[in-house]
Parts: sequence; structure tokens; C-alpha cells
Amino acid sequence: MTSRIRMSIILLLMPVMLSAQSYLELAELADKAIAEGDWSGAETNLLEAISLRPEDPTNILLLSNLGIVQYNLGKDSMALASLDQAHRRAPKSVTVLLNRAEVLTAIGRDDEAYRDYTTVIGLDSTLTEPRYMHAIMSLRRGDFNTSLADCKALERMSPASEEANTAFGSYYSATEQWDKALPYYTALLEKQPTTHIYGARAVCYLMLQRLNEASADINSGLALDPKDGELYMYRAYLNKMRFEIDAARDDLRKAIELGIDRRRAMEVLPATD
Repeated sequence: MTSRIRMSIILLLMPVMLSAQSYLELAELADKAIAEGDWSGAETNLLEAISLRPEDPTNILLLSNLGIVQYNLGKDSMALASLDQAHRRAPKSVTVLLNRAEVLTAIGRDDEAYRDYTTVIGLDSTLTEPRYMHAIMSLRRGDFNTSLADCKALERMSPASEEANTAFGSYYSATEQWDKALPYYTALLEKQPTTHIYGARAVCYLMLQRLNEASADINSGLALDPKDGELYMYRAYLNKMRFEIDAARDDLRKAIELGIDRRRAMEVLPATD
């Protein structure tokens, strides 16, 4: 009798044991697929793992990953549904909130993303990524006081970091404190020159009437990427300030060819034809 009972217990437990093993294997396969950029494979494995143990607490992480995977597959609505489900199960999960904020930002739902970043900061004030995003999004909203507070927090948490320098440079540019923005852009360029930061510093020099330095930055940026339309627009503005109108028109035509909105270009110089 005893042996039969033991055998029955083992037989009853076998599906559970096999299910647990399959769940872990599927989760591992999903991780591997994500690392390889195989989003379809990752989605399949994650959905299968979740279906095996729908009430497992570990599914919070799987659902969070699933949301990012589905976003990368272009399934925005499904991605948000997965992340919303994960958030309902774990409303204080910073990982879930950050993933959802990332997706919301990417699809242009900034107000909702901003709320998620605000929540994350309230849950963990030591994280630099959400603080940086909060600083930049506060600028877009015209909330300069909040943005400056975020910049100062970033400087305390991670002095001279890329996030702190970018946030401060953006803040001082947005508030037209061009001279104060310069050192932050210079620090960024010393670590990693990019066309975007060369352009940002060039704008500061233009606004300060430091035309030779602006020209040098524009040329350095174009050396990195000759197809950067923003830089051609800045050079058009520079040439206008130098009264080189024909050169300015040529640069604006080039900027428009490279994707700059014609209405923006016309603000620099009305007649480009």
C-alpha cells in the first residue's frame, strides 16, 4: 500500500515537475532569442512560458520583456497591453515602469511616459536614466524649474556623466543661457564627438556671435556625417549672418534635400529658390 501511494504521488507530481522544467527552458530560450535580436522567436517562447504557469509571479518579468519584444515587432498595442498587465500585477516594479515609459516615449505618448518616469523617481530616486528622461521631458513641457532640479540631482548622483552634461546643456540652451551651456557640450565632445552635440554647441556660438567657432563646429560635425541636414541649416544661418546670401541659399536647399522641413528652412531665409 505504501509503495502504491508513493508511486501515485510521484505520478501526480511528474506533470508539475515537467511543467516547471519547460517553463524555465522556455524562459531561457526567450532570453537567448532576445540577445540575438530574434524578436519573433522570443515572443513565441515568452507566450508559451506564460501560458504554462499563468499565475506564476515570475511572469511579471516575462510580461515586461514581452512588451519590449512586441514593440520591436511593431506590435505597439500588444506591447502596451503586456506591460499594463505586468504593471497591474506589480505596480511598484521599477523595471516594468521603465519599460512601459520607453515604449510610450517611442510611440509619442509623452504625457503618459512622463507620469511613469515621475513614478519611478518617487520609487527610487537614485536611478540616473529616469531622472535624465524626466529632465528632458520637463523641458519639452516648459517646466524649467523641475528640469533644473532634475539636472542638479543628476549632478549629485553622477557628476560629469553624459546624462548630467546633456541635461544641463539642454536646460541652458532651452533657457537661452548660451554661455552656460557651452562647457557641458564641450565636456561631451571631449569624451565622444557626435554631430548632434557639435550642432548644439554651434547654435550656442551662433547666438553668442562667435561665428568662427560656430563654423569650426559645423565643419567638424559635417566631417562626421556629410548628410546631416541640421548642420547645413545651421551653416545657412551662419552664412546669412556673414551676409553670404547665395551660400546660405545653397545650404538651405541642401538641408531640405536631406529631410529638413521646408517651413523651418524658410524661417532662416525666406527666399531659397
